Amino acid sequence: MHEPSAQYKKRLLRIKVNGRWREDAVADGCMLVDYLRDTAGLTGVKTGCDGGECGACTVLLDGLPVLACVTLAVRCEGRSVETIEGLAAQGRPSRLQQAFHEKLGAQCGYCTPGMVMASEALLRRNPTPTDDEIRAALAGNLCRCTGYVKIIESVKAVAGLAP
Repeated sequence: MHEPSAQYKKRLLRIKVNGRWREDAVADGCMLVDYLRDTAGLTGVKTGCDGGECGACTVLLDGLPVLACVTLAVRCEGRSVETIEGLAAQGRPSRLQQAFHEKLGAQCGYCTPGMVMASEALLRRNPTPTDDEIRAALAGNLCRCTGYVKIIESVKAVAGLAP
């Protein structure tokens, strides 16, 4: 049996990951989630359903939330990708990450990186979202542990705060 990547040619991919440019040889069929986890070593990006259904792999591509499990890495050539690791500054969690911790928005934690990244995208474009806007922004992110109440409270805790 052949490795899945053996059927694809490789190419040099230049991509900005969490503010730093990288160049890596990547198979044409490599998904962004695999590139980020296996090549860039960013394991905060989670593989959940591996089919675009759960949102655990949500990252920001040029500031917009995308599902890394259904995005080809080569489609990100010359673009900027942000992961959960990129939100922390000087080893300190962002206000949103801290709010998820303090407000108990993270239970088992598996969906949390995707939830945080989807919430980050929302707050960047709408710093004072309503509960319904928060729910809509998180509609593609599934959590099996909570009723989403603590997740919404976590986002609301930082909504409206100046950067």
